Amino acid sequence: MKKLIVTEKNDGKKLNTYLLNNIEGLTYSLFSNTLRKKDIKINGKRINKDIQIHTGDEIQIYISDDLLNQKAQNTEITQNIETIYEDEQILILNKPQGIEVTGQKSLTTYIHNKYQKAKFKPMPCHRLDRNTYGLIIYAKTQEALEIMLQKFKNHEIEKHYHAWVYNIPQEEQKEITAYLFKDTKKARVYISDKPEKGYQKIITSYKVIKKNKQNNTCILDVQIQTGKTHQIRAHLAYIGLPIIGDGKYGKNEINKKFKKKTQCLCAYKLKFNFTTPSKELSYLNKKTITIKNKDNATI
Repeated sequence: MKKLIVTEKNDGKKLNTYLLNNIEGLTYSLFSNTLRKKDIKINGKRINKDIQIHTGDEIQIYISDDLLNQKAQNTEITQNIETIYEDEQILILNKPQGIEVTGQKSLTTYIHNKYQKAKFKPMPCHRLDRNTYGLIIYAKTQEALEIMLQKFKNHEIEKHYHAWVYNIPQEEQKEITAYLFKDTKKARVYISDKPEKGYQKIITSYKVIKKNKQNNTCILDVQIQTGKTHQIRAHLAYIGLPIIGDGKYGKNEINKKFKKKTQCLCAYKLKFNFTTPSKELSYLNKKTITIKNKDNATI
């Protein structure tokens, strides 16, 4: 909670102007959301409108430091966005942890600001979770976007992930099938071995590429044939291979042991395997793009 007393020089100003000028990290969007929830008091009375303030008014705004610090965090994150590949048709970035692909103050917002003079502002062709880092493709033309979306739909682009997990599976390589239910209200998914009402079939493949028997962890190369929300995280946890650092599907005691607060999951490789006409993107066929997984050095 922040508490401010209006001085004479601010008499008659609008509430939003005063707060935006006096609370570091506050944005207009965040101010509007806080106002809508009636989390602002003036002289002890909750308000939900942007009103004029006067000398001596006591303003209390109930907002967490985490939300106020998000602006600074996002600025730091966007400064570390690395371009891995770019041509006239597509852009491939290494998305950092801690930023959404779409939405307010997202990776797409950053890209649109960077390419604000372009005739077509680059658009994402797929998604990654907020705290999953790695390769993501943006299309720089409408034609490239349509082709890329179709290629992903046809499974003509391989997406490989590195997952640092706790426990070492008995089978070095395996394809596993299950069923996933998405609970939108709880913002999480549930896995079942059997088909149930509301559940969708998922297929996840993994291969052990590095292991450490001493701390009972390994790095998996993971591929998904069905790209459902949180599929890799939830499915691996379900079969006893929780991703280290995953606060939603992992185990807190394991995350604390390895001092990880976000899932160690990296989209490290893209491979273009076009089997249908790809028009102006045909030059990408058989091309592979990779980045280094920062967790490889940990194990």
